Amino acid sequence: MLLLVRGSLLLLLLCCRTAHCVYKIPLKIFSPGSFSSSSAGLQLQAPKPNQTAPRSALSLASDPSGAVNFLDMVNNLKGDSGRGYYMEMVIGTPGQTLNILVDTGSSNFAVAAAPHPYIATYFNRPDPSVEPFFNSLVLQTGIPDVFSLQMCGAGLSISTASEPAGGSLIMGGAEPTLYQGSVWYTPILQEWYYQVEVLKLEVADQNLSLDCKEYNTDKAIVDSGTTLLRLPVKVFNAVVEAISQMSLVQDFSSGFFAGTKLACWVKGESPWRFFPKISIYLRGTNSSQSFRLTVFPQLYIQPVTDLDGTLNCFRFGISSSTNGLVIGATVMEGFYVVFDRAQKRVGFAVSSCAEMNGVPVAEIAGPFPADGACIGTFPLQEPLLWIIAYSLMGVCALVLLILLILLVVPCRRRYPDAEITDQSSLVRHRIK
Repeated sequence: MLLLVRGSLLLLLLCCRTAHCVYKIPLKIFSPGSFSSSSAGLQLQAPKPNQTAPRSALSLASDPSGAVNFLDMVNNLKGDSGRGYYMEMVIGTPGQTLNILVDTGSSNFAVAAAPHPYIATYFNRPDPSVEPFFNSLVLQTGIPDVFSLQMCGAGLSISTASEPAGGSLIMGGAEPTLYQGSVWYTPILQEWYYQVEVLKLEVADQNLSLDCKEYNTDKAIVDSGTTLLRLPVKVFNAVVEAISQMSLVQDFSSGFFAGTKLACWVKGESPWRFFPKISIYLRGTNSSQSFRLTVFPQLYIQPVTDLDGTLNCFRFGISSSTNGLVIGATVMEGFYVVFDRAQKRVGFAVSSCAEMNGVPVAEIAGPFPADGACIGTFPLQEPLLWIIAYSLMGVCALVLLILLILLVVPCRRRYPDAEITDQSSLVRHRIK
């Protein structure tokens, strides 16, 4: 059985490696017919001093003073940009060890399982009435409303790596050993996603010179569950054109940029020197300033497989999107990303694992001047769209009901008992 967890952040399990007290998150068993896609059944509580956590419980490591020990959370993820990043969770009774996908682009705890007569409710669209897992964790344990991610799959082949890449999910704050330099923050514009404001894109330090609103159509979000850097169609086409013009490879196949073909080089030859770096500018918490995230080709020209032991094949880690710009794993693998929900901001710092053979594959710089707003009217949130849709359905149903009543109920007119003659008819009211 496979278990997938998508959430804003949802998947929150930490294996306790110390003898300190822990926060226990035991899983309850429900009676038949009571299952639902809700986190309400997860009860978080601080155990008594000498109480140990059962093997089937989720545990959040902490030191004797009650402060969260972030070092116990380091390297608790596995995965890569192609398959996503996950952590192991023991769930159910008896406990089953399952891989849980860590996804900041969704909010519900979703479980994929075989059909069972006890399961009467199934996941069908994110449900805004369900409290996300991390929200429950914050409310019931009192940890700070912050989590941070490090994803260490940069430059690793999806199919040939003997072990999946590692990573860290830190709940309750940020771990300084996982990043270099300062953390640069950008405001969260809308909390339905981790929506941010992109000001401009550069290819090899050359501005694409697009209207900045193009970058935020219809939104720009930070999503660990999306494997690629996804760009609105107009932006994507501009990036591909710029890369094609600046690349040292002539007559490059369009299928490579479209994601339908792989590009292969003789084993041992590096393709990254043929491609330029790409920079994304985000608005700072000081609205008059911005900062720049730069990803090197080692992050977006991604090794996939080898062919007959003689060729290394790569894919293009950027794709077009019809529903907004998504800063996915392609970019996030270069940075340590802090989701500071308490202060409504997302932070970026260069990840300590964003290097290949000792050479950094990402950089961050700033501050730079920031121009005017690049966001128009905010797109309608999904719950509001549902409300509008149901309201319109209700109006239509009411109109249909009235029409049916008019068709079914006979129309009755009353006439006087006297015989109808010309004198008693409308004839007498004619205009003379």
